[in-house]
Amino acid sequence: MRPAVAGCWVLALCLSACARLTDHVVLLPAPDGSSGSLVVAAAAGEVVLAEPFAAADVAGGKATRTASSANMVRESYGRLLAMQPPRPRSYLLYFEFARTVLTAESRALLPRIRAEVAALPAGEAVVIGHTDRVGSLADNDRLSLQRAGMVRELLVAAGVGRDAITVAGRGEREPAVPTADNVAEARNRRVEIKLR
Repeated sequence: MRPAVAGCWVLALCLSACARLTDHVVLLPAPDGSSGSLVVAAAAGEVVLAEPFAAADVAGGKATRTASSANMVRESYGRLLAMQPPRPRSYLLYFEFARTVLTAESRALLPRIRAEVAALPAGEAVVIGHTDRVGSLADNDRLSLQRAGMVRELLVAAGVGRDAITVAGRGEREPAVPTADNVAEARNRRVEIKLR
């Protein structure tokens, strides 16, 4: 399986029929049911796959759209799909201005995050802290790392081993919302958590 555009998945298999080799490509939906699109190109043309479970075969230098459905994919590739690791889960937690204190909305997310962490067989997390552009670069670097460290402690308390958590601080360098210097943008005061 290879990831496709827009967070979708592509199931690409090589099927042998006699001495001829055929590539079979199926565009799988994202967890929310949506799909991106994918161009399957061959020497003699191309096929655009743009809806969930759209499929194409490539043989003899030609791409051809083929019939497919959720049931067909489940029947043909169910065991293969079941072997995939769980998809990473991502969260954003937001902070009060110039502090390591979570906003009320972010505190409300903590029980859900803790439950998901507890359900992971071997939890691993990447925690990245960010700030807005108010203050010096050095102060924002320090604050972003402090925010990430605080979230790491919450994950440790939820059962993730400290050595399974990677922590980084990006300061003001990777804003969610680009702003001028000294602009207090609440959406930039965040910690990204990626669980896998």
